[in-house]
Amino acid sequence: MPPAAVTVDELLEVALRAAAEGAAVLAARDPGSFAATEKSSDADWVTAFDVAAENAVRAVIGDARPHDVITGEELAPELPAEPSGYRWSIDPLDGTMNFIRNIAYHCTSVAVAGPDGQWLAGVVNAPALRRVYFATRGGGAWLDETRADGVQSLRALHGPTESRGGTLLATAVANDAALRRRLVSELNGRMDHFGDFRRLGSAALELCAVAEGGVDGYLEYGLFEHDFAAAALIAEEAGAWVHRPELSPAINGLPSREEVLSVWTGACVPGMEGNFAPAE
Repeated sequence: MPPAAVTVDELLEVALRAAAEGAAVLAARDPGSFAATEKSSDADWVTAFDVAAENAVRAVIGDARPHDVITGEELAPELPAEPSGYRWSIDPLDGTMNFIRNIAYHCTSVAVAGPDGQWLAGVVNAPALRRVYFATRGGGAWLDETRADGVQSLRALHGPTESRGGTLLATAVANDAALRRRLVSELNGRMDHFGDFRRLGSAALELCAVAEGGVDGYLEYGLFEHDFAAAALIAEEAGAWVHRPELSPAINGLPSREEVLSVWTGACVPGMEGNFAPAE
């Protein structure tokens, strides 16, 4: 049977609830329960919270959308017998090292793509920052934030609309030694067009920083789809120029480390991409 019609607002509502459940797991951060293990390098870790948060996110999606495909960072793809054509991409804990070290820049990301492969809704929930970034295709990007004075605010994100003084580039060196050496050697040239650079330790929150206007450009090698799916849509809907890498289909599992290290993700004020983005 054809999938039941669904609106982007309905998908967003599921994404908001799912990301909130994952973020609630992170908010219960207990160093005694980390059970942290190294994945690919001493800068790449997974904790028990990563897995618990992904299970929490999947439970919400599975209950609301049982015929949707679900892919994520920690668990195998869920492939229903009668797929609807919609697919979810989950990063239960982006910024794991920040989380382990009690640095506030960590989050849960949830995004959903339609039958044509376009990303339709995305949410980035950062519990320690008390910020929820979200967007729908064609519906703009938004930030729901509880400020330091306790007041909750909701505002549309438009990013920086043009180049400005004191520009900031958010970037990272990779945890692969050879790629790190290359990126460090290239950093001086990239910085010819920026006043300074920042590293938040969460790809999703760096893309959201472009959407919010906190930084003017962002570039990183080595991201998986779940790292950027939600936040790239948020940046795009805020008016940013966005480059997503082409990767092997997530329904086949995570791409190889070699594949993701060979491609880059970027976002910036429109028109600035020629100043720092690698040539295609």
